[in-house]
Amino acid sequence: MADMIATRDAYGKALVELGAEKDNIVVLDADLAAATKTGMFKKAYPDRFFDCGIAENNMMGVAVGLSLTGKIPFASTFAMFAAGRSFDQVRNSIGYPHANVKIGATHGGITVGEDGATHQCNEDFALMRTIPGMTVMCAADAVEARLMVKAAAEMEGPVYMRFGRMAVPTLFDDDYKFEIGRGVRLVEGDDVSIIANGVEVSEALQAAEMLKAEGINASVVNMATIKPIDRELVIEEAKRCGCIVTCEEHSVIGGLGGAVAEVVCETVPVPVLRLGVEDCFGRSGPAKELLSLFGLDAKAICAKAKEAVALKK
Repeated sequence: MADMIATRDAYGKALVELGAEKDNIVVLDADLAAATKTGMFKKAYPDRFFDCGIAENNMMGVAVGLSLTGKIPFASTFAMFAAGRSFDQVRNSIGYPHANVKIGATHGGITVGEDGATHQCNEDFALMRTIPGMTVMCAADAVEARLMVKAAAEMEGPVYMRFGRMAVPTLFDDDYKFEIGRGVRLVEGDDVSIIANGVEVSEALQAAEMLKAEGINASVVNMATIKPIDRELVIEEAKRCGCIVTCEEHSVIGGLGGAVAEVVCETVPVPVLRLGVEDCFGRSGPAKELLSLFGLDAKAICAKAKEAVALKK
C-alpha cells in the first residue's frame, strides 16, 4: 500500500530543504505554524521565520517588503485566509507589481473535514486565476508538493500553491519530473480523458481501473498547474479521446474545469463534464465521507466518465 502523507507535511519539509539551499528563503505564518507545518522551518531557521499573528492581510504586505530586499518569502496560512480574507492585498500588493512572493495555502477544499464550511475553501483557484500573472498550482501527492515548492522558489513572480490537510496516497517516485505549466498523462486511454488535480488524481486513477473492467479505456492526466494551463496537452486529450471529464476538490465554477473548458471551447469543441463542488458551501464531516457526499470519489468519476462517453458523436 502506498504511503499516506498530507501535502501540507511535504510543504513544511520542502521549506526546510530550501532553507539549507538558499539563505534568502524566508517563511511567514499567521499564527498557524503547527497546522501549516511551517513550524519545521521555524525550528531549523528561527531567524528567518516571522509569525505575523492572526493578521493575514498584513502578512502579505510584509512578504512584499521582504521580496523587495531580495528575499524569497513564502507566506503561509489556510487557503480560506490566503485567497479569501487577503484577496485585496494579494491582488494589489503582490499581483499588481508582480512581486516575487510565494503563497503556501494549506487546508484547501472540503477534505479540511470537521472544520466545516467556513474553513473549506472551494473558491481559491477561481480567485487566484483572475489575478494577472499569478501562477496557480495544486499538488497530487507529497512528492509533487515538494517539487512544486522548489520550482516556485526558482521562478520569478507571484505563485499560489494549495496543500491539503488529509493524508493522500504517494503516487510518484523520486524519478518523477515536475514542471510548472505542464500536465502529465499517467494512464493511456482513448475513450475518455479524465483530467484531475490534488486529491482527485488518486480517485481518478481508481476510476480508470473501474472503467477498464467495463471495457472503457480512460486516459488520466494530472494537471497540477491550473494557471498557466497546459493548453497543448488539453487539446491533445480532446482530439484523442473526443470527450473530457475534469475532477477537482474545488467549486465547478472557475477552477480546473473552467480552465479546461475554455481551452476546449476555443480549439477542439468536445463534451467536457466537470466534477467538483456544485454551487454550494461545504459541510462538517470526515474527509473521505465528504468526498463521497459531494460526488468526488472514484465511483462518481466513473459514472461521469460514462456520461461523457455517451455524449460523443
